[in-house]
Amino acid sequence: MMPEQKWPIAKEGLPFLTPAAVVTLFFAVMGWLVLTSLGFLLTLFIAFFFRNPKREIPDAKNAILSPADGTIIDVVQCTEERFLKAEALKVSIFMSVLDVHLNRAPIAGKVLDRSYNKGRFLVASKEKASLINEQNAVILETEDRFKILLVQIAGFVARRIVCYAKAGDRLKKGEIFGLIRFGSRVDLYLPATVKPTVWIGQHVKGGESIIGYRV
Repeated sequence: MMPEQKWPIAKEGLPFLTPAAVVTLFFAVMGWLVLTSLGFLLTLFIAFFFRNPKREIPDAKNAILSPADGTIIDVVQCTEERFLKAEALKVSIFMSVLDVHLNRAPIAGKVLDRSYNKGRFLVASKEKASLINEQNAVILETEDRFKILLVQIAGFVARRIVCYAKAGDRLKKGEIFGLIRFGSRVDLYLPATVKPTVWIGQHVKGGESIIGYRV
């Protein structure tokens, strides 16, 4: 079972938010106005970065949802050789520091496997980041054997990938399964028969925007 994420701020943000708020309060008590203002702005930014907005999960039949908030930087047919070992539709989403960084399941299904690989921390928008950056892969399959691959990729600023899902878990469509801290990327590999509905440069919302449809 995935942990409930009902708070407006993801729990992973608390180790950053709490000290910032405490230090800001100390500055305020001491009457240090400039430091108080800076601390307040930092606290607001941390709360903003780890925000967990409510999402309306579409129930459209055969719809595949975006796993992340961000900008579409690639929509291309390719061969996924590492995990699926098949022709696939690859959709890449770049998450800037201003985007929500929680990741959501594009479909409802069972986690077949997950694989974490250490790597480099290139700028996540670069194509070679898909191969050599630190990353975490999750294979998800529906009851009728429709299989997808999600790859959480760390970026130049991101230094930690969080994934709650493990092999055997069942995810609901739009359910939160992890996050990446401070700028990153998610690559979504779908069966080649999927019809995409997104385009390069489009901004999408995790668990809410539709990436494409099964046919």
